[in-house]
Amino acid sequence: MSDDNKPQADPAVEAELAGVPEELLEKETDKLGEALDRLRDDLDLAKQEVLYAKAETQNVRRRLEKDIADARAYAATGFARDILSVSDNLSRALDVIPQELREDERLKSLIAGIEATGRELDKVFGLHGITRIAATGLPLDPNQHQAMLEVPSNDTEPGTVLQELQAGYMIKERLLRPAMVAVAKKPD
Repeated sequence: MSDDNKPQADPAVEAELAGVPEELLEKETDKLGEALDRLRDDLDLAKQEVLYAKAETQNVRRRLEKDIADARAYAATGFARDILSVSDNLSRALDVIPQELREDERLKSLIAGIEATGRELDKVFGLHGITRIAATGLPLDPNQHQAMLEVPSNDTEPGTVLQELQAGYMIKERLLRPAMVAVAKKPD
């Protein structure tokens, strides 16, 4: 460094330090250097803590956004679970009507009305992401099916769903109600 670029000392400070022993000046300079190092370390730590706080804030925001999206998507879960019994009862009502009554002119419009109500209910389910779980003929899936009984069978692979006792439903990717099923087992 040239003399032109060298910092100029304050003459008053130089006069005051002129009588101070060199050893003492070095000691004080070392102390100031250590204090400066501690301050730099504290600053680095504070910067790191700020970064961690920012990251945590972003994580909380993302979790909150996901919770809000889930709340919107699955808000109707309780209502949907309750309305499934209406769908079940409509299906049962249609299943028990004998063929001769279906052909009776006086009952055709009543039966058509019940069938139309069932179709409309299925349409509304579809609009809200509620889908029926496939069961009969498929392997038992404990995540979607609830085995209610086992039926001995030579014709079907053990663990295969033979009969659906009650329909199961999903709401988007979540299980709303498992399908209650009868499952094949090896004969005794």
